[in-house]
Amino acid sequence: MTGNDEKIDNDVMLIKSEFLLSDHVPTLVLDYVSENDKKKILDEDEPLDKKTKCANSKNRNILKGQNKSRGPTFKQEKVLTLCPKLIDIPLLGELPLCNIDKCKFLHDTSLYLSTKRPDINEECYLFTTKGYCSRGITCRFGKSHLTEDGRNIKKADFVHNVSNSNFLTKELQFSLRKRTYNFEKSNSCLKALDKRKIESTNISETCSTVNRLGYVEDHDIIRLRPQEKKTINWKNKLILSPLTTVGNLPFRRICKEFGADITCGEMALASSLLQGMQQEWALVRRHQSEDIFGVQLCGNNPYVMTKCAQLLQEKTDIDFIDVNLGCPIDKIYEQGAGSGLLRRKRILENVLYGMNNILNIPLTVKTRTGIYKDAYIAHDLIPHFVKCGVSLISIHGRTREQRYTKLADWNYIDECAKLTKDIPVFGNGDVLSYIDYNEKLELYPHVSGVLIARGALYKPWLFTEIKEQRHWDISSSERMDIIKKYVNYGLEHWGSDDKGVENTRRFLLEWLSFLHRYIPVGLLERPPQKINQRPPVYKGRNDLETLFASPNCKDWIKISEMLLGPIPEEFHFLPKHKASSWK
Repeated sequence: MTGNDEKIDNDVMLIKSEFLLSDHVPTLVLDYVSENDKKKILDEDEPLDKKTKCANSKNRNILKGQNKSRGPTFKQEKVLTLCPKLIDIPLLGELPLCNIDKCKFLHDTSLYLSTKRPDINEECYLFTTKGYCSRGITCRFGKSHLTEDGRNIKKADFVHNVSNSNFLTKELQFSLRKRTYNFEKSNSCLKALDKRKIESTNISETCSTVNRLGYVEDHDIIRLRPQEKKTINWKNKLILSPLTTVGNLPFRRICKEFGADITCGEMALASSLLQGMQQEWALVRRHQSEDIFGVQLCGNNPYVMTKCAQLLQEKTDIDFIDVNLGCPIDKIYEQGAGSGLLRRKRILENVLYGMNNILNIPLTVKTRTGIYKDAYIAHDLIPHFVKCGVSLISIHGRTREQRYTKLADWNYIDECAKLTKDIPVFGNGDVLSYIDYNEKLELYPHVSGVLIARGALYKPWLFTEIKEQRHWDISSSERMDIIKKYVNYGLEHWGSDDKGVENTRRFLLEWLSFLHRYIPVGLLERPPQKINQRPPVYKGRNDLETLFASPNCKDWIKISEMLLGPIPEEFHFLPKHKASSWK
């Protein structure tokens, strides 16, 4: 089977002539790029023969927008960081004392208040909606709940109501790091897997022998009966696909409000979860509005994945676990995880069997069509997914090699869906309107549903459009209200202190690197917008709409400053998903 090689770079979206800007000159904006990244960007613009003799060398220092080692957008001076003991000072009573010898943090609240960056706004979202802000004296919106001496006000009618779940407790983190957590259930399953190692990658051939060394059979390990497993009705559901970096909890809340039925967290590394890493556990957090919520795991062996599945089932509130078989990032692929598992069939089947036999919640998989553009392999894996007992198969209609540079191959997705009647197969790729959604289900009858990914990043109200079967010519003020809501949700999730504000700004900017690509319906000659068509340079119907359409990162920062105040000194930002957004 071959892929869909239709090129998308030359397709142009038609904009009404009165909105076109014919005299626009594109410029490269490097105002907020670190010196290290600036060198990479400038090097990327040089002719290929000046850079290196080998274009595909692993040593090429080319900026691809997916580097995870960029560090924070800014660094806060440690000497000005207040001691945690003094952050939340009650309205009544004496000041709490720090009992840590040689504490490196600041203990003078008056000095802290005199050097603290100015408040962004006089109204704190958390204090207004909840009646209490736990960030206390460090809150960048503290005027509404702080006294002159830095004491924190709590409303009399405040009720402690935790809206998020799946936190990493200190006790759990300690047991994971000291390796005292009880994985006896997983170990029993893994021992059975070890006894039945597969010697051949042709699973169907090993299954035909009587004394086989293939996958683990039902009698080898203790399995839940089908009626004991929890089930999810996937039919006619709108699912928000896992989205690395941008699919965070505040963004998922926005999508839920616009009609998403099922949400899934960002890709989490199973090994990091087992090590009790706080940053990774933040990816499995769940908001109370997410009534059907899953976690996507990435790993390269059955031992880590099975234990992590047990851990999440016992210590978190989730409805399903999804296995990532599509991540194209080099570091993940080279470790044999993500799309790298597609070339390791024996390991993949052991991963799925181990996880499915440990779980009483559904196990799903999200895969690409293959690794190389001229060699699709997903159809070979479908029967094995069925044998392993997965509840849902999702297929992103591109290979790892294609990433996002070609149209998704829905013909191939439909061919894969023909191979199973027992398990629903959802497709993923290039859905940006209710018309796209309808076409996919009408033209490809074997596909059970659609995962929404980049379409939700361009316009999270896509879920509403699909359910109401209409184009929504959303106004710039309505879009601004969505961004304001996202910022408030971000401050609630990451905090309203300096660190929380800048985390919220960073993730807002990451989202704006997609959000600016939406073209208002009223500007189009022939709606709807297609995800594979790029518009000429245009202006909006008002200044705010023009600002939202800008591909210039400098304008994205301007939008963030409207809601989060001025950026700090030596602020650096590079879009993670698409470095060419700078151009």
